[in-house]
Amino acid sequence: MARPLVSDELWELIEPLIPKVKRRYRYPGRKRIDDRSVLTGILFVLQTGIPWEYLPQEMGCGSGMTCWRRLREWQEAGVWQRLHELLLAKLHEADR
Repeated sequence: MARPLVSDELWELIEPLIPKVKRRYRYPGRKRIDDRSVLTGILFVLQTGIPWEYLPQEMGCGSGMTCWRRLREWQEAGVWQRLHELLLAKLHEADR
């Protein structure tokens, strides 16, 4: 079995940084794809360099557009900056 792109250890660091989105009550629409699956899709696209629209549906990460939108949402919410700072702090603690 292939190694997952988002390990449990990495997910434990990232999950608290991601803003929670409450589902609308009256017109809820489609249920959002869970954040960990979307993060897997985002990392896959960024790692392979494929266009967003070619993200394989078989991966269960949603569409490329879903992953792209979530990437944009998280960028606007400052998730990546906070993650960067958190990882730098962890490296500093480990004297690296």
